[in-house]
Parts: sequence; C-alpha cells; structure tokens
Amino acid sequence: MAEIELTPKQRQQLKGAAHRLDPVVLLGASGLTDAVVKEIDRALTAHELIKVRVPGDDRAERDDIFRAVAERLGAARVQMIGKLFVLFRPRPDEAKATETAPRMRRTLAGKTPPAAPVRTKADRREIRATAPKPAPRRPAKPIERTARRTAKGKPGSRSR
Repeated sequence: MAEIELTPKQRQQLKGAAHRLDPVVLLGASGLTDAVVKEIDRALTAHELIKVRVPGDDRAERDDIFRAVAERLGAARVQMIGKLFVLFRPRPDEAKATETAPRMRRTLAGKTPPAAPVRTKADRREIRATAPKPAPRRPAKPIERTARRTAKGKPGSRSR
C-alpha cells in the first residue's frame, strides 16, 4: 500500500485533533513486529487518528519505523514529536465514518460545517414563553448545629 499524502491544511487540522489524544499503541523492545503492525491497523480502523509511542533514542530508527508503518498500512504520517508519532487513515466504510466523525470528514473534504441558525430577540422571547415553567422551589430546612461549645464559646476551638 502507498502512503496517503496530506495537504498542509489537512495536516494542521489533524495535528489539532491529535493534540488531546493519548498513545494507543506502544512498541516494545522487540520493535516493529507483525503483531504490532496488526494492532496499529486495528486502531486505525477503529479511530482513524492515533498516536504511537516508540522506545529508543535513535532518531533515524524511529523515523524509519514511522515511514515503514505508514507505507505498510496505507496511512498518512501526520506528525512526529520525539518518541510519539501520529498516523491517520480514513475508515474504509464511508457510511460508518460519516456517522462517527462528520466534522473531521467535512474538514478533510474541504467543506465547512453548516452555521448555526441565527435567532432574533423575538424568537428567544417566543421560546421562553412556550417553555414549561419549573416547579417552585421549597425553602431549605435550617441546619442544626451539633458541635459543642467550648469554654471560649466558639465551636471547635480548644481551651488551654
């Protein structure tokens, strides 16, 4: 499979969406095994956008792993920060993808989400007038004090 290419605008949108994510897959000491690639594939199918943590201090090796995973799974390389990298791959089932992530799908397609309807003061007054009235609130019961007063007359203080 070939790696997906992203425009700078798409990459920027995905970086913003990935900011709040935690790593879903953690590579172990064995490195990039078939089981790890299968798990990354499963996570991409379920979430579309994931973070992966890679151990090791060799930057070139981490970059090779990042590139290999993207090419092998047909995903887009969004971002690599230190030992974390972010991958994106749209879901194969278009109907499921539009149900679960419509805003992301519209953003990547270049469409903007529809604007919220504009309400005037008259509209807001009408909504308030037709809304059901809440039940009247009962006054709260007075709180009974159970603390003993000490020699100085203040609750909770100690006399010496």
